[in-house]
Amino acid sequence: MKPIRLGMVGGGSGAFIGAIHRIAARMDGNFALVAGALSSDPQRARSSAEDLGIRGYDDFADMAKAEAARDDGIQAVAIVTPNHMHADPAVAFLDAGIHVICDKPLAATQEQAARIADAVRRSGARFFLTHNYCALPMLREARAIVAEGGVGDLRLVQVEYLQGWLSDPAQGKQAEWRTDPGRAGAGALGDIGTHAWQLAQFVTGQTPSHLSAEVSSIVPGRPIDDDARCALRYASGAKGGLWVSQVAVGQENGLSLRLFGTAAALEWRLSAPERLILTPKDGPARILTRAQDRSQSYRTPPGHPEGYLEGFANLYSDIAAIIRGDTQLADRVPGLADGLSGMAFIAAAQASSSADGAWVEVAT
Repeated sequence: MKPIRLGMVGGGSGAFIGAIHRIAARMDGNFALVAGALSSDPQRARSSAEDLGIRGYDDFADMAKAEAARDDGIQAVAIVTPNHMHADPAVAFLDAGIHVICDKPLAATQEQAARIADAVRRSGARFFLTHNYCALPMLREARAIVAEGGVGDLRLVQVEYLQGWLSDPAQGKQAEWRTDPGRAGAGALGDIGTHAWQLAQFVTGQTPSHLSAEVSSIVPGRPIDDDARCALRYASGAKGGLWVSQVAVGQENGLSLRLFGTAAALEWRLSAPERLILTPKDGPARILTRAQDRSQSYRTPPGHPEGYLEGFANLYSDIAAIIRGDTQLADRVPGLADGLSGMAFIAAAQASSSADGAWVEVAT
C-alpha cells in the first residue's frame, strides 16, 4: 500500500515531541510526511520545512485549505503544538475533511475541548489522540486479561506517574510552556495525569464515577499544579488511587499500574515495560513477557526490548489501518472520548481540591 500522506502542525526545529511523532510515523512505512506548518514563527516554519524536505506553510489555516485542494494533498495531520494550540488547527483540518492525530491532552480548556468535539461530530474525518503508553504490548495484554476475567471482580486500582524534572523553578523551553497556565491549561494533571487516568481506564475498562483530590503547586511561586493525589470511586464498587507528580526528586518517568481483584493481581511498571506480573490469589506470581502477548504489537522478537518510541509507532500503525478501513482496531486507539474523559478528570480534580478534597462526580 502507498504510505498515507501526512502533515504536521508544530514540531519545528528543536521540538521534542514533533521529532518523536515523525520517527513513529515512519517506523512501519505507513505514513510519509509531505507538508507542515511547523512553527508560529514564519522564518522557523520555513527553515524547518526545508530541513525536512517537505512543503512548508507559515500558517496552519492556509495549509488546511491548500492541502485539501490538492490532488496529492495530505490525508492526515499530526498536531504536536502546546496544549492551547490544539483546538484551532484540529478544527481547521477536520472541517477540511483531513484526519487529525493530536498529541495529548485534548486541549488546555473545556471550551477548546468542546470546539474540537463539535468539529469531530460534523466532520467525516477521524480524530485520534496519542496516549502512547496504552499501545505498549504488555498493557494491551493486561487489558485482555482483565476483560476475560483473569483478575476476577476488580477491587483496587493504583496508578502513579512520578517525575522529578520540575523540582526546581522551570528552565528551558519544555519547562517554560508546561508551567504556563495560558499554554498548558493544567500542569502535572494535564501533562502526565491524563496519561495515568487514560491508562487505568484503558486496562480496567472502567471509569471512576467520583474522585476526591488534593492538587498542589509545591515549588514556591509556580502558577500551575506540579503534584496531585486523587482517591477514586468506581460504580462497580472498586476503589482507586491516582498520584502524579513532577517534583518527585529521583524519579525519571515512573509510570506504574497495579490492579487487585477477587482472583488475582496485575502489576506493570514502565521501568520494565515488557514484563507483566500476574499473581493468582492461591498461586505463585507469574512473569509474562511479549512471548505471551496476544496482540503481537511488536517488531522485534521477544527479548529484544522495545519501548517508548514503539508505543507511538503502534498507534500510528493502527491509525493507518483504521484510515484504510480496518474496523477491528478502533477500540484500542484513543480518540475523542478519551480526550473528553481526560478533560473531565482535570476539571473534577481541580474542583475537588478547591473544595478541600470534597468528593466530586466525574462528568461523562
